[in-house]
Amino acid sequence: MSPRLLALWLKETIALSRDRHGLLALFIMPTIFILIMTMALRDAFSPGTSIDVAYAVVDLDRSAHSAALIKRLDKSSAFRRLAGGSDEAAARAGILAGRQTLALVLPAGFGERLLTPAGADGQATAPLLLLVDPTLNPALQLAFRNQVMAALGAVRADELTLRAGKLFGLPVSAGASGERDWPDEIRSQAVRSDRSAQLPSSVQQNVPAWLIFAMFFVVIPLSSIFVIERQQGTLQRLRAMGLPFQLILAGKLLPFFAVNQVQAVMMVLVGIFVVPLFGSEALQMPDSLPLLVNWWLVAATVSLAAVAWALLIASLARTSEQATIVGGVGNILMGAIGGIMVPKFVMPSGMQTLAGFSPMAWGLDGFHTVMLRHGSFAELLPSLAKLLVFAALALIAAVWLHRRALAAHS
Repeated sequence: MSPRLLALWLKETIALSRDRHGLLALFIMPTIFILIMTMALRDAFSPGTSIDVAYAVVDLDRSAHSAALIKRLDKSSAFRRLAGGSDEAAARAGILAGRQTLALVLPAGFGERLLTPAGADGQATAPLLLLVDPTLNPALQLAFRNQVMAALGAVRADELTLRAGKLFGLPVSAGASGERDWPDEIRSQAVRSDRSAQLPSSVQQNVPAWLIFAMFFVVIPLSSIFVIERQQGTLQRLRAMGLPFQLILAGKLLPFFAVNQVQAVMMVLVGIFVVPLFGSEALQMPDSLPLLVNWWLVAATVSLAAVAWALLIASLARTSEQATIVGGVGNILMGAIGGIMVPKFVMPSGMQTLAGFSPMAWGLDGFHTVMLRHGSFAELLPSLAKLLVFAALALIAAVWLHRRALAAHS
């Protein structure tokens, strides 16, 4: 190995160790984001978890069928039911007062008209009325409507089964009605390459996501060091000593690559030991050596892409302020469209397509392939190849920009 390259690595390590604020940002920022986002998105990754949205049911029918519907909602709804008001006006007042955000009004005659389609016998059927706080997220409104429709369909199916049994002389147990408790007949299971397991938790989304984001933020300390060396004439002296610019870039690559690997270890430890202290699940890492090697390959490739991106920004910027703005905004944009800040599954289809152009999305797909699907190296290749091509193009662009700047000065 070239002694000059070793000397450059030592120089960069010393310069990096002096930037204590930049190092703190690289480690403290992702730790805070992991803790906050894991808590905030925990319920989004846990089907059936109670949602902190209250609703009330106003039962104007007071029949066995309306009681059965309420019992179905209590069993299946992830929303929190409060004691219902005596009438519609009381339910509206409860919404205005902020006691609940939803109220379901069951009209009189609901049970009698349960199996009669609206207008089928020439008589109008009063619909169920859903009162909604206009500030409630539309997705939650739709989720509650769907749960009401599912409960209503179950009550109707039970009533049809009961009537058919009586009509055809089939045995019907005493007291059979829509209030019976049916077992949970659907069990969710994640599909992996080697085995099946429980569905992933929010920590498995947020630890790799914010690790990637933190790795790309080496653009701030790296570009700051680069700009300072340019302003102080360090780069000119190195060039006067006959060091090619490619070697100077290689000298900056290893120290920041090492920082990224320390970040990876630290964020994994936060996910395993710190996140559970705040009430969420611990991070589950792959339990076999090949999968751990694949995980590190993803982390290493993301690091190469992040450092190459930082070197490109450092070659573009002429001041630390320019580097901070361009690099920071670029990272935020890549994170926003790449599923880092908002999981891709909650994005519209157009945004999910756009996410395919973000290097951060490629890295996150690679981590998910290993951690969630237990994918093989062959399955990782598309993500790794995209990141390596991105890194190579960024380094080539950095060298070209440097040569163009030299030509412009000469």
